[in-house]
Amino acid sequence: MRIVEKGYRMKEHLIAKTHPAARTENIIQGKNYRITVLTRRLVRLEYQPDGDFVDEASQTVFNRDFPTVDFSCKETEEELEIRTDCFRLNYDKKEFTPGGLSCACTYMGDREEAGFYSRPWHYGDKGTNLKGTTRTLDEVNGACELGDGLMSFWSGVAVLDDSRTLLLKEDGWVEPRGDRMGQKKPLSGQPGEPFSESRDIYLFVYGHCYLDALKDFNYLCGKTPMLPRFALGNWWSRYYKYSESAYMELMHRFDEEEIPFSVAVIDMDWHLVDIDQKYGSGWTGYTWNRELFPDPERFLNKLHARGMKTTLNVHPADGIRAYEDCYPEVAEAMGADASKEEAVKFDIASPKFLEVYFEKVHHPMESQGVDFWWLDWQQGTSTKVEGLDPLWMLNHYHFLDSGRDGKRPMTFSRYAGPGSHRYPVGFSGDTVITWESLDFQPYFTSTASNIGYGWWSHDIGGHMMGTKDDELEARWFQYGVFSPVNRLHSTCNQFNGKEPWRFKREVHDTMNDFLRLRHKMIPYLYTMNYRAWNEDTPICQPMYYAYPTRMEAYKQKNQYLFGSELMAAPVTQARIEGLNVAEVKVWLPEGLWFDFFTDTVYEGGRSLCMYRGIDKIPVLAKAGAIVPMTERISAAEAANNPDELTVRVYPGADNSFNLYEDDNVSPNYQKNQCVRTEMKIDWSSRKFILAPSEGDLALIPPERTWKIKLHKITADSAVVLVNGEEKKDVCGREGTTLTVTLAHIKPEDRVEIILPEETEISENPVQEMLYDFLNQAEIAFGTKDAVYEAAKRNAGNPAALLGELQAMDVPEKLQRAVLEIAGAR
Repeated sequence: MRIVEKGYRMKEHLIAKTHPAARTENIIQGKNYRITVLTRRLVRLEYQPDGDFVDEASQTVFNRDFPTVDFSCKETEEELEIRTDCFRLNYDKKEFTPGGLSCACTYMGDREEAGFYSRPWHYGDKGTNLKGTTRTLDEVNGACELGDGLMSFWSGVAVLDDSRTLLLKEDGWVEPRGDRMGQKKPLSGQPGEPFSESRDIYLFVYGHCYLDALKDFNYLCGKTPMLPRFALGNWWSRYYKYSESAYMELMHRFDEEEIPFSVAVIDMDWHLVDIDQKYGSGWTGYTWNRELFPDPERFLNKLHARGMKTTLNVHPADGIRAYEDCYPEVAEAMGADASKEEAVKFDIASPKFLEVYFEKVHHPMESQGVDFWWLDWQQGTSTKVEGLDPLWMLNHYHFLDSGRDGKRPMTFSRYAGPGSHRYPVGFSGDTVITWESLDFQPYFTSTASNIGYGWWSHDIGGHMMGTKDDELEARWFQYGVFSPVNRLHSTCNQFNGKEPWRFKREVHDTMNDFLRLRHKMIPYLYTMNYRAWNEDTPICQPMYYAYPTRMEAYKQKNQYLFGSELMAAPVTQARIEGLNVAEVKVWLPEGLWFDFFTDTVYEGGRSLCMYRGIDKIPVLAKAGAIVPMTERISAAEAANNPDELTVRVYPGADNSFNLYEDDNVSPNYQKNQCVRTEMKIDWSSRKFILAPSEGDLALIPPERTWKIKLHKITADSAVVLVNGEEKKDVCGREGTTLTVTLAHIKPEDRVEIILPEETEISENPVQEMLYDFLNQAEIAFGTKDAVYEAAKRNAGNPAALLGELQAMDVPEKLQRAVLEIAGAR
């Protein structure tokens, strides 16, 4: 059944670009089945009782025009056997059943080290799926069940079921699959004929090649777009009845505290809420509350003048009612009787309503200065069209509409199933304020990458219920900085705000420091933003992406890779009484790892417990890491390519990093309109190189100040060459970091920093670190003395120190904290 009139066509900007037709040479077809070998590891399996197969795009799948695949097909009367160099598929040519459809992954990847082997997959198997994500964390206290992802541990086979999605037509609208939509029907009209079910599934047979699975998924279902630069800064959000004056006073206080925010999230009280009961609930609204915001355009302009972008919260469920400013135009366009105040119902299944919804309701407010919309969820999961989820419709069309004028599209809404990665940013819902909720979020966020969903935004600090806990809030802020999107939020309660000055001084200072750090990291984050689009590599990745053969990578659920250079393990439990540090179990892969905050160096290839005070969490830079940052952190500065860059460089391995920059706001990144600046450390030669920038140099400042911070090295000086000419008096040393400061560097310049040949990695100041730790601990003085003397006697011999501490009956957690320090490197 068509749900729009024949010949109707959506406006061009609302028509997604798709390529749904597969190459005929990749297809094997029978009367009721069709198999499409899309890649050597990805295969589509269709079963249609009437042989009416689907060639259109769907809500999930956009592109099937993969290149020709090298495969073999052996057919007997009873069975098909299809092989590539990565899988063997056996199928009995009947309705899919566990006995009639199976697949073996014949290439799991590099599995010899751990002796991995694949278990054949049979239709219906869930196996050891590594999971994906879920629609929302609303009212979740702790963990919740997650949907399946694209990766499976033992079988190496995962299923993406597309049987029940709607089809996306060439005219830009959706259409039910009708009788094919996963429904059972008789094969013929004969009485007693068994029912058969239509199926349309995709087998991802990627073994442990997890990043390869994501790359093909992002082609099959559409790529994750780049976020505009401002989205990577801090977002201020609070469900609170602000006025224009109160909001600007708050922004001024943030300025005094030197806390930067790039996004102002205005929750629902921007619009009329206390309405006449005859209209129903005040949750849905599109009319500014003029008592609070007398001049909305003036208010939005003030935020823009600060360099901030603004999003307004909307709950579309109740449609447009007669008290709304936009009602007369909407009623006229929709044929409603305005004289009777006939409400215009929210009808996302109507293309006419959708057109009016955008043009008469949202576009006028965007012309006032609204930058994007926060689509809050109250419209349920069903519409008048069976199988049509209003959340998906809102996400899909809002995202497309937001890019109609050539700006980079973005929306902010909940997850609506596989394919939602095309519509960032994700709003994870109203989280309960508990340690259990915080403890779930790092795992939840990195695991969402398994279904390609890389841009979750959480209510950092928690949203509702719970009790005030300063330490919990500090740890949540710290996690937020090392999460995809850092958005503070809280519910409508006068005591439940996330302003740092509401908390104890140590927490206040920590919050401020980490919020500043987020903005300092934007050059790194923006490059990872590009990498997520260009390489289909999410910013937060489970450890097993890089280390698929190591069981430790699967066990440390709250530890993840944060971009290409860093690894994080946020603190998600309270500090140990007396020791004043929190414990985090961490697995260090082989190699050297450097603490991002202290420069402590650790030898990898082991698991250990790390202990951190309130002002730090375990974030580790790999050997050779290059992390571009900046000191230009105001909202206005954060939205643009900075004229100052501070680059952290870590020793111990060769590495290169390509800093990516563009115009930050348009889709021109898709046309390769950008600038790339390669930075390289050649540790074996003790050399760092900043290469000339390449690309459209008009996009970046004509001159920059570069601060190259070479961490954890013994060198006191270096030879610094700019275009072959040596520069004097540009080196300075603080602690174990050598900083080279170069002003007026043009994009075309080449910089070389040559360290002395004898330069090595600095030793950890173990005794000093132990003293500082014991000095702050609130434990018996005698215990402090005994532990410290034991550490001095056993310097360089952690095993002997452990034995002595055990003999002294030192509490286990104190032992571990001491051994982390004594055993570093």
